[in-house]
Amino acid sequence: MKALKVSLLVLVFLGMLVFSQDVSAQCSMCTMNAESSVQNGNTQGNGLNDGILYLLAAPYLAVAAIGYLWYKKYRKKNVILDIKDEKINLN
Repeated sequence: MKALKVSLLVLVFLGMLVFSQDVSAQCSMCTMNAESSVQNGNTQGNGLNDGILYLLAAPYLAVAAIGYLWYKKYRKKNVILDIKDEKINLN
């Protein structure tokens, strides 16, 4: 079962790599400014889109890492719950 899960994960990852598309993470104003600066000989606009994508991906990766660690920490097997058999007074 574990081998099936791992192979499915690898297959999904490879599918994402094969069918990936170019994305543009800029607003129209930033795109126009970057394109005009590159056409005028300025090389600073070349990495603008990559930088925006990098900044966009960082919070998602952080949340995914925290979620994975939380899942691994609180998913314990054979946990013994010590619950008293007497009634609990909530008043």
